[in-house]
Amino acid sequence: MEFKDYYEIMGVSRDATQDEIKRAYRKLARKYHPDVSKEPDAEQRFKEIGEAYEVLKDPEKRAAYDQLGANWQAGQDFRPPPDWDQGFEFHGGGFTGADAEHFSDFFESLFGRARGGSRYTWSAAGGGGFDLRGEDTYAKVLIDLEDAYQGATRTLTLKHTELGPDGRPQLRERTLNVRIPKGVKEGQHIRLARQGSPGVGKGEPGDLYLEVAFRPHPFYRVEGKDVYIELPVAPWEAALGAKVKVPTPAGAVDLKIPAGSKAGRKLRLKGRGIPAKQPGDFYVELQIALPPADDAEARTAYERFRDAFPGFAPRAHLGV
Repeated sequence: MEFKDYYEIMGVSRDATQDEIKRAYRKLARKYHPDVSKEPDAEQRFKEIGEAYEVLKDPEKRAAYDQLGANWQAGQDFRPPPDWDQGFEFHGGGFTGADAEHFSDFFESLFGRARGGSRYTWSAAGGGGFDLRGEDTYAKVLIDLEDAYQGATRTLTLKHTELGPDGRPQLRERTLNVRIPKGVKEGQHIRLARQGSPGVGKGEPGDLYLEVAFRPHPFYRVEGKDVYIELPVAPWEAALGAKVKVPTPAGAVDLKIPAGSKAGRKLRLKGRGIPAKQPGDFYVELQIALPPADDAEARTAYERFRDAFPGFAPRAHLGV
């Protein structure tokens, strides 16, 4: 996927004001509109301009895009950095129109598609008018896997943007106390009622939706409701069988390793994954850990071990 330099596409500097961006868009849109332009690439350029304007006209999308830094070059191979948008608050809706469905994979990888929008309700007060419900807002938050097992209350800081007096977007922060429900899964949304954008008139505020992701863990990986760990075992534990302690996000448990186990074998602890009405499972993937041969005594032990299995041919199935 290629990186897109939206400032270059719009022909503006990275510190351009919102008014400068709007003027540049109007000029380019007139020049490349497919109904009037004679340029051979008018349709493609018009789509690119619309996509760039979609990001740069929106202070939140623009500020988030700017977090990627100015060192990327247009056309350079690009993958979004992990959790690049974590804790950044976005508003729903606000797309330029039907062309949003034609935006590039680059745009999709950063911002996804339009979500929701505002709802209008008419009021008879004052001889007419309307109340406008505030927009819903969205943010991605990182939690610990252990929070999904026990539930927790966490203080989260979210970043959002406001236009400053110079017409440029400025980052602001707000802090919320959020209850993490037991059993929450990655990708699930936590709804905070009335914590979105304020409404107009008598319109109520929108809601804030927090998309949950798990922080990288040194021991575990998560797939849906199932949790996995790679467990090192000694060669004799795998060969002879053993009873060992295994850490889980809910505390250590005893695990019986069957005799004759091989590296890569999976052992399932049913129902010990992420809690739910139908809880996930916890999988232990065995890895054979070899003692180091870092002194004469250890090397002698390995030599005796080798001599005890003269017919052992670990690569026989490879034909070598």
